[in-house]
Amino acid sequence: MARRYDSRTTTFSPEGRLYQVEYAMEAVGHAATCLGILANDGVVLAVERRNTINSLLDESFGSEKIYRLGSDAACSVAGITSDANVLTSHLRLIAQRYEFTYQESIPVEQLVRTVCDVKQRYTQTGGLRPFGVSLLYMGWDTRYGVPALPIRSQW
Repeated sequence: MARRYDSRTTTFSPEGRLYQVEYAMEAVGHAATCLGILANDGVVLAVERRNTINSLLDESFGSEKIYRLGSDAACSVAGITSDANVLTSHLRLIAQRYEFTYQESIPVEQLVRTVCDVKQRYTQTGGLRPFGVSLLYMGWDTRYGVPALPIRSQW
């Protein structure tokens, strides 16, 4: 019965469920853990690294779950990596445009609002599917000199 209602994000099932949104939330639920710690003088992002055969044989220690967005911002991701790559590329572009225009780093809250608008548009537009990724942002507010760990945006 669910097959009739899971092809679009704008079609509700008889139970009132949006299956595409539930699938995106399920993808985030099965992902590795992301953790952000806010201190007086900094922010720490940590991501659980899943051990698979390929990662045990790999010699590199780089993380594909933490992305630098600009000079003062970064994010960690949990969920579908390809969705994370799309969103982080978009975030980097937004941060670079802001820095080019105003000659200063973009405030983290403004960066988060912008990407949340993109994610909401994908959820509400027919023909597009919701992003199956949760992002945890961190940054440094250059105006006030304090670390910022504002919010987490999910699916």
